[in-house]
Order: sequence, then C-alpha cells, then structure tokens
Amino acid sequence: MAFSATISGFETSLLSKTQKSNGVTKTPFIGQVSKIALHKHIDPKRFAANNFVSVVRSVLSTPPSSEAEKQTYDEQAFDFDEYMISKAKKVHKALDDAIPIQEPIKIHEAMRYSLLAGGKRVRPLLCIAACELVGGDENAVMPTACAVEMIHTMTLIHDDLPCMDNDDLRRGKPTNHKVYGEDTAILAGDALLSLSFEHVAARTTGVLPDRVLRAINVLGNAVGSEGLVAGQIVDIDSEGKQVDLTKLEYIHVHKTSKLLEAAAVCGAILGGADSDDVERVRRYSRCIGLLFQVVDDILDVTKSSEELGKTAGKDLVSDKATYPKLMGLENARKFADQLVAQALEELSSFDHAKAAPLAHLAKYIAYRQN
Repeated sequence: MAFSATISGFETSLLSKTQKSNGVTKTPFIGQVSKIALHKHIDPKRFAANNFVSVVRSVLSTPPSSEAEKQTYDEQAFDFDEYMISKAKKVHKALDDAIPIQEPIKIHEAMRYSLLAGGKRVRPLLCIAACELVGGDENAVMPTACAVEMIHTMTLIHDDLPCMDNDDLRRGKPTNHKVYGEDTAILAGDALLSLSFEHVAARTTGVLPDRVLRAINVLGNAVGSEGLVAGQIVDIDSEGKQVDLTKLEYIHVHKTSKLLEAAAVCGAILGGADSDDVERVRRYSRCIGLLFQVVDDILDVTKSSEELGKTAGKDLVSDKATYPKLMGLENARKFADQLVAQALEELSSFDHAKAAPLAHLAKYIAYRQN
C-alpha cells in the first residue's frame, strides 16, 4: 500500500476520533504517534492542538526505519474497532442461525438466552484471526468459531449455578438459572456443549477432513479433564486454602487459557498452518489466555458490578486465590504487561498486516475495562 494512501486513511480515522475538552484538542493516538515522532527526531513541542495532524503527516510520510517501528506503524493503520465489530456481527448472525426456536421450545430459548446475550466474542474473534493469519478463509472457520462460543457459554451457565460460583448476574442480565431454573440451565449448558462438536463436524466445508478432526480433538481436550474441567475442580478444591503461584497458574491455564488457546489453535489448523506456525499461535494464545484471567482478577477488585456487568468482589468474599491477592495489585499489572510483550513476540515472525488483529487483540484484553 502506498504511504500517501495510508496517511490519508489514518488521518481521517484520527480526525473522526479527535475530541475537544476545554478548548484543547485530544486524541487517543497521541501517545503512540509521539513515540514514533521521537524516533524520527521530531520536536515533541510541535504536538500542540493546531499542529497535531501536520505532525502525524510528518511522522507517517517517512517509511519506517526498523522492523519494530514498522510493526508499530502497521498497527496504527489497522482499525481494530471496525474489525472487531464486523466479526462480532457475523458471529452473532451465525450463532442465531445455528439455534432456531423449535421444539422443545423451553430448552432452545434457554440456550439462545445466554448464547445471544452479547459479550465481546473474544474467542470466536481469536479463532477467525488465527485462521486469517495463516492465509485461511473466514467462512471455513466460522462453524468452529461458533462452536468455541457455544462451549464458552456453557461454561458461563454452569459456572453461575448455586453449586458452583452461585452468581445472579451475567453480562448485565439475570443468569440462566435465575430465568429458567437450575434444571433447565444445566440442560441448556449440556445441549450447547453437544451442539458445538456437531456444528464443527456438520457445517465445516472447504477444509481437509484430517484438519477438521484435529480441530475437534483440540476442542475436546480443552474442555475435558485435562483442560477446563481440571482447572475448575482444582479451583473449587482450593477455596479457603493457601495456594501458591504455581497452583494458581495451573488453575487458570486450564480453566481459562485452555479454551482461548484452543480457539486460536483450531483457527490456525483449519487455515492450513504448518506445525511450526501452529506452535507459535499456541504460545501466543497461551499468553493471552493467562492474561485474560490476570486482568479479570484485577478488574474484580478495581471495578463495580455495574461496570463489569457481573458481580464484583466475589473473589475477595469467597477468599479465592487471585493474582492481586498473591502478587499485589501493582505486580499483577506488571505481570499482565509481561504477558502482552511475550504474546507480541510470538507474532513477530508473521506478516505484520495479517498479525495486526491478534496484536491488537492482546492489547485489547490487557486494557479492557470489563
């Protein structure tokens, strides 16, 4: 892409997101652009309100002088918000189509209630982005992206039950068992789990059968007694006990990270990645999977229930082991920064443009507010 075309598009994006406060022009990109400016020896004093766009032109009109700078530049030109919204809409439609209202009405309504309740769709997005990273097609991976979200929704329904975390609020709405009863909620989760594997097997097209089988195997392992269930049972058994960082990492690698990892690895497999690239994607996703939980732990003690859309402070009340509890809040934040850096390093050998969604996703997970 020509540099002039990129500058024009980026400037339009900047101006559309520029805000004024007390007569001072502000933009969320100023910190990132100023870092590039310093590399190019542009005087930071030029970043006055009236000069900002001209400085952006100065910064971006010169080709990057290093690979690290080039990667920062490529990420600047990528509109992650638009990418995320676009993919989430497609995933939502595919999920809506996957579970029509049919007999028995109650169970299908309960499945749809939680599955279509919104959410960030991080796991399907991860699956699609990993597929596209290695040259795959979105349509080929969409059934698996939906399956991952079905599995994730099952975990939320079951996790909210009185016998588990006993929560009344999820995504700002009453939890499934509060609306449909505990018996129906359990069955709705079971039905979603069963459907997820059926959906991958029946709806995936244009992919070699052995790759589909590998993806199904990865999903099964992520959910079972060597994956999510392992993390959940150790988490339950650890409540009220002294837990060290090694055990805490085991819990969250299995309870949270495994499914995020499976989403990315399945995307790479179905996209046609070779074994080396699959392992790079696996290591990247292991980092952001653990990152997701670290940030969750931080938000639980720093945000309100209204901000989170779920009950805040439950970890503290139940005396659960968390990263802020074992490391301290500031050290937990530093650990999150380290995980982001490691995740980005795993992407460094891929084409920067194709890796941009995954790079932004790592940062999105790190700096999300709910």
